[in-house]
Amino acid sequence: MTGPQPRYSKEEHARRGAAVYERQVRPQVEAGNRGRIVAIDVDTGAFEVADDSLTASRHLLARCPDAQIWCVRIGYPAVHHFGPRVRAVRA
Repeated sequence: MTGPQPRYSKEEHARRGAAVYERQVRPQVEAGNRGRIVAIDVDTGAFEVADDSLTASRHLLARCPDAQIWCVRIGYPAVHHFGPRVRAVRA
């Protein structure tokens, strides 16, 4: 089984995804969903919210089989974190 084929360059996909999130999706999902993932179809603005990107993407693809998906972690600048994490030192 193959998924939807990319229709945009990486830069255009990111630009579209960020714009749809800020303009349409963020006002609807920000309250009470900090840290959860929202998967957005950059063409239609359809979206699904879940605890992880795989679940959110699967739910969105079930509704929109040809979706061009952009994921955002609600309330954070990035979906995933790479590298060491700074942890608070307890006294």
